[in-house]
Amino acid sequence: MEYYQINQKFLWGVATAANQVEGGWNEDGKGMSIADCLRYRPQIDSNDYKSVNTINSAEIKSALADKSSKGWAKRHGVDFYHNYHEDIKRLADTGISAYRFSISWARIFPNGDDLEPNQAGLDYYLDLVKELAKYNITPIMTLSHYEMPLNLVLKYDSWYDRKIVEYFERFAKTVIDYLHDYVKYWIPINEIDSIIRHPFSSAGLIEDRFLGKNFESVIYQAMHHQFIAAAGVVKYCHDTYPEMKVGCMVTRTTVYPYNSDPLNVLKATKMMRDVYAFSDIQARGVYPTYLIKKLQKKNIHIELQPGDKELLKENTADFVAFSYYSSVCTAYDTKGLKVTKANRTVGVYNKYLSESEWGWQIDPVGLRISLIDLYDRYQKPLFIVENGLGAKDELTDDDHIHDDYRVEYLREHIKEMLISLTQDGIELMGYCIWGTTDMVSASSNQMSKRYGLIYVDLDDNGNGTYNRYKKDSYYWYQKLLRYGNKIPESFLEEKS
Repeated sequence: MEYYQINQKFLWGVATAANQVEGGWNEDGKGMSIADCLRYRPQIDSNDYKSVNTINSAEIKSALADKSSKGWAKRHGVDFYHNYHEDIKRLADTGISAYRFSISWARIFPNGDDLEPNQAGLDYYLDLVKELAKYNITPIMTLSHYEMPLNLVLKYDSWYDRKIVEYFERFAKTVIDYLHDYVKYWIPINEIDSIIRHPFSSAGLIEDRFLGKNFESVIYQAMHHQFIAAAGVVKYCHDTYPEMKVGCMVTRTTVYPYNSDPLNVLKATKMMRDVYAFSDIQARGVYPTYLIKKLQKKNIHIELQPGDKELLKENTADFVAFSYYSSVCTAYDTKGLKVTKANRTVGVYNKYLSESEWGWQIDPVGLRISLIDLYDRYQKPLFIVENGLGAKDELTDDDHIHDDYRVEYLREHIKEMLISLTQDGIELMGYCIWGTTDMVSASSNQMSKRYGLIYVDLDDNGNGTYNRYKKDSYYWYQKLLRYGNKIPESFLEEKS
């Protein structure tokens, strides 16, 4: 085989989240979101994701009192809000055919429970998707990506309160109706499984607001409400706009046993069940029995209302979208073994893999394994909506960024994806690099952990010109996309 032949409908793209790029946190009627309460905290190890993204009521009070964006990384982002025309033009010049991004809920309903939407917010996103249409770029729209209105946290205890389902559905229907001429692909909730690992940044849950309650039970009840809300979006789209497709979206971490010891294999198998549980619910429409057993053992009871089971069963996702960055090993006895992380999942170091500057192990073959496993499990179209490398990039004196390490990461992952696409019999809708421009890292709230194809002159403390500079990886992706649906094997074998 000299070429990877792919379907002409395959979507090559890039991806971002509103809270990580937009800025404009208090402009044009936007309300405060939970993301506006997360500081960059250099005193905390940037790999300690749970601590970085955990917050208490006192810190919320401090966030409310401070009206500046200094020190609050996600309040300023990279100012995409004022630069989206130019940023989209730069991205269009690569030849992308898709852009996955999110809506800021608080830009549409500033308080979350408002009766009427903020028209300025709706018009902003309408203009954005029209700009994409000008370049024949397909929008992949995420409705909730770590940025719910803060008022819903303070007034209703966030997703733990069933009332939030109603408010989310009002928000979703408003946006879908307003943008339906331009947006055909929707993802209700980003990485819905992440509520287990970081309940505040994912779902606005603050532990000290639930004193006297089992906080793990609170998390699972909130998770159920998110599943109900997501199923409601599927139902609304299918009933109102039959041409629309609605996907679920999960964090995909491939887990390997540390060695062939059956106890390690069993541990890995059980961890993979935790990975699959949340896509199982959305793709199959039922809570898997293994999750039910796990919750029973922990004495966790999820309260279901009449009709919940039917709603989930009858409104499953049209496609399975997922993020993939890394893999982990596991062992039943980790004493003396080096610990590592993969997108907030703790595991055991895999001696066969290299690792990023943030300790995430780099595993391109794991992406192929993930594609095979997910497709065999669900027999639904798949969509890789996040894949990329966080690294420290340096702007040279002559305004270049030589990120050969990122090119290497992308080349090896894309190669494994194309091998799987052409040899493994999977159905894959598209692939999106995380991200477009640099952005504030979700896991560490810092700028120096850069993901983009375009460098933004901004440091961890919010200082910089916000000027944009194309990286070597930008030109590499541009060259790849110029091959269209017939990509030479040789191009993916070239080393930087």
